[in-house]
Amino acid sequence: MRIFALSAALILLSPMSVQAGDVDPGGTLNPDEMTWQSVVERAAQGESSMVICATGYMLTKQGDHTAARTVFETCAADGFTGAMTWMSQLDNNGLGGVYDPDAAAEWDRRAADAGDPVGQFNYGIDLIRGHGVAQDAARGRDLVDQAAAAGLVVAQRLRSAEYDLDVVTPDADNWKYAPLF
Repeated sequence: MRIFALSAALILLSPMSVQAGDVDPGGTLNPDEMTWQSVVERAAQGESSMVICATGYMLTKQGDHTAARTVFETCAADGFTGAMTWMSQLDNNGLGGVYDPDAAAEWDRRAADAGDPVGQFNYGIDLIRGHGVAQDAARGRDLVDQAAAAGLVVAQRLRSAEYDLDVVTPDADNWKYAPLF
């Protein structure tokens, strides 16, 4: 009889007695928090941080451009200028989405407007070429000069080469930047 009473008490007090639909008050045990997928899911829910944004870089380097785009879009919306320049790179090369030079130039402009030297350099080149934006070589050179003054070595090299773009981009890319009309 004692064994029966003890068994009944254990059954009533056990976690198995939680009814279907009840919320587990203990939360999720061992959440999946240290994987690429969990970081992408957190970014998709609007969370950003330096660690989450840096994960976008690793994702794109491993070739998962769609996941990287999810991370970078969230981070860029929160003002991370490095994510803006990565979004430009993805759009300018059709990685994880369609090739979109207009969107790429817009990402560069946003980073430049936020004072990011890489954004200034990239948007300056966009303006010099007229790629994704109306050509304005004088304004483009000014932005390259701002990036150079901020210490960006590649901008200093371009400025000292009198803005000869072949110094910073391979001539094999000239087909890509040729006028479309």
